[in-house]
Amino acid sequence: MTGTTTPSPRRRERSPAPRRRSAFAAQLVNSAPSGVAPRVLDDLRRAILSGQEPPGTLIPIDAVAEFFGVSHIPVREALKMLTSEGLVEHVPHIGYSVAKLTFAEFRELYEVREALEAAALRAAVLNASTEDDDVVRASHAALTVAAATKDASAYHEESRRFHMALIAPAGMQRLAHMYEAAWNMTEAVRPMARVAEDDRLMLCSEHDHLLDAFLARDGDRLAAESAQHFEHLKLALQAFASEPEVFRPGHISFP
Repeated sequence: MTGTTTPSPRRRERSPAPRRRSAFAAQLVNSAPSGVAPRVLDDLRRAILSGQEPPGTLIPIDAVAEFFGVSHIPVREALKMLTSEGLVEHVPHIGYSVAKLTFAEFRELYEVREALEAAALRAAVLNASTEDDDVVRASHAALTVAAATKDASAYHEESRRFHMALIAPAGMQRLAHMYEAAWNMTEAVRPMARVAEDDRLMLCSEHDHLLDAFLARDGDRLAAESAQHFEHLKLALQAFASEPEVFRPGHISFP
């Protein structure tokens, strides 16, 4: 009698797990027009400065390269440049991530900004024109609207635009570059979106005094208003100094 052989069950191939899209890559925008090479550096910088992904977020080279349709080489070059700007950090065997500061480092950048702004404001009132007045008024108006509508993200952006408008007439390009670089290194934290609403309204009201002093071309008053504004600003920032998702462990107390 011929025996029958029971066919062995067919081995089922395991489907590959669906690729999980990187949180950072999900925020990217390719700003280059169709047919133009991707602006990898500019668009990566813009994504970090948007603050959509918090400090410490990993930046996977594979996912970024795939998004832009480029090799790893331009992505690595862009990330190295952003590392030199203080926006990205690299940890061997782990990779690149959005730079995460200690609160002491974060606070130090505000000290840098304060010193640079004080120097620029005195020169700005000497050089400002009526066109500069119009720019400063417009940015102040947008800032006031953002505060009134309680749009923390818009307030954050308009506050920066207002301060930049105040120092622009100084014509000190190197100083302005350093000022903007120091500001950029704190952007991933989105500080103005984190301070208490009462503090944000108080800080906004101080912009009124800065505007008045600028339009009056009163350099001494403008410098004094700026110094007071920074002191209040640093006190407001202290409220979230111990948040581990925002800052690395480190000293958080200042005299």
